[in-house]
Amino acid sequence: MDFPAFVDRLRSGASPKFPTDASTLAFAQKLDSQDQLKHLRDEFDLPSKASLKKKALNGSFPGDVTHNGTNGHHSSEASDSSCLYFVGNSLGAQPKAVREYVNAQLETWASIGVNGHFTNLENSPLTQWQDMAEQCAKQSSDLVGAAPHEIVIMNTLTINLHLMMASFYKPDAKRHKIILEWKPFPSDHYAIESQVVWHGLDPEKSMVKIEPDESSLIPTEKILKAIDDHGDETALLLLPGIQYYSGQLFDIPRITAYAKQRGIIVGWDLAHAAGNVELKLHDWDVDFACWCTYKYINAGPGAIGGAYVHERYGKVEWNDGSDKPSYRPRLMGWYGGDKSVRFNMDNKFVPTAGAAGYQLSNPSAIDLAALSGALSVFNKTCMRDLRSKALVLTAYAEFLLHQMLEETKSDATPLFTIITPRDPLQRGTQLSVLLREGLLERVTEALEENSAICDKRKPNVIRVAPVPLYTRFEDVWGYMQVLRKALGL
Repeated sequence: MDFPAFVDRLRSGASPKFPTDASTLAFAQKLDSQDQLKHLRDEFDLPSKASLKKKALNGSFPGDVTHNGTNGHHSSEASDSSCLYFVGNSLGAQPKAVREYVNAQLETWASIGVNGHFTNLENSPLTQWQDMAEQCAKQSSDLVGAAPHEIVIMNTLTINLHLMMASFYKPDAKRHKIILEWKPFPSDHYAIESQVVWHGLDPEKSMVKIEPDESSLIPTEKILKAIDDHGDETALLLLPGIQYYSGQLFDIPRITAYAKQRGIIVGWDLAHAAGNVELKLHDWDVDFACWCTYKYINAGPGAIGGAYVHERYGKVEWNDGSDKPSYRPRLMGWYGGDKSVRFNMDNKFVPTAGAAGYQLSNPSAIDLAALSGALSVFNKTCMRDLRSKALVLTAYAEFLLHQMLEETKSDATPLFTIITPRDPLQRGTQLSVLLREGLLERVTEALEENSAICDKRKPNVIRVAPVPLYTRFEDVWGYMQVLRKALGL
């Protein structure tokens, strides 16, 4: 079976049939040779084994070639192999374009100062500063499956969740509940609880928390039942596209349609889904969504976030004879105002049509430059092709993990359990591995010592994320060899 055949099986929801030699390095390298996206790895500065040991800045980057003036020799961190970076679900690797785009912004600022807001410079990858958020929205269209005018780049994830709930969570005596998961990422819980309290409501009565089953997953049917049980009293459903702990990908289109049939506003936190799986927010009729850009989108730590607002909520309409437009109420700010009147300074708010009308403040041009650089790598491919590779990468990692379980099946307690769904269509490029009690610290120390980087979640989970933009099948094989030794195999 070759690479396209693996993709076809996985896209149909079937498990791939790996050959008997699939556990060898040669097989992993064969898959790499068939990978049509392998060139994208060269777009990134991946940490090297040497750079991970840095204790001070020295002006070098992984892959840089430098001249050693004392002996006349050239040295390069490229000669030292890259680390095994499997933590893109926490912080993506650095695209080389980010440095180029940020440097372009810095040169613009130094050279023409405030005029950078209104000037397009030749040879720059960037547009004038006041249009950079719009540029990033256009670059993000394929990532989330929405028109550029339905996307706004602003703030960070939790702030955007608050802004969206300020406009879309309108509780009344009948409908006041928010349906959420039992244990979302803490920031989401804080945001939802504080919105409930802000409206003078009791979280115990207004927050409907859906608990996972014994396998740490939340079946779609359980979510639909919660909608049935509480639908008449629910104002908002707000769930993660991918649950951060288990890696479960929710059935966004089915859940959205089911909730909306019952008059519920539907929002999604796509922190772990944007840039990871294919999304079609407009076609699925999602009301709003928010995401961060520092995980799978690789824009840097704490990078500027994104939000989607369905186009029906972005309309700005002028009634006959009125000098004031009608539009969906939202928290207002200067940068949400239309450019044609933004600098009138007359306190008459006319929102930009579309999602951009939900902006508040002038966004950081440096943040937007970093995001635009990161998105430029995505714009060299498409989410369908990235998802195809991710399906095979994740399935290969799962195959090698199951081999370890097969070798230790006589143990009274399994070495680990994969709590991420086995169905490839119910997960992104993450496998959450629940280790046997007492193994976490030993395993993570061994991984770090061997420059195999992943994310741990106490008490006993490691989250392994082979990101298709820069992860090779050879890296998956190498990572699992390190893990085998760490587990004593």
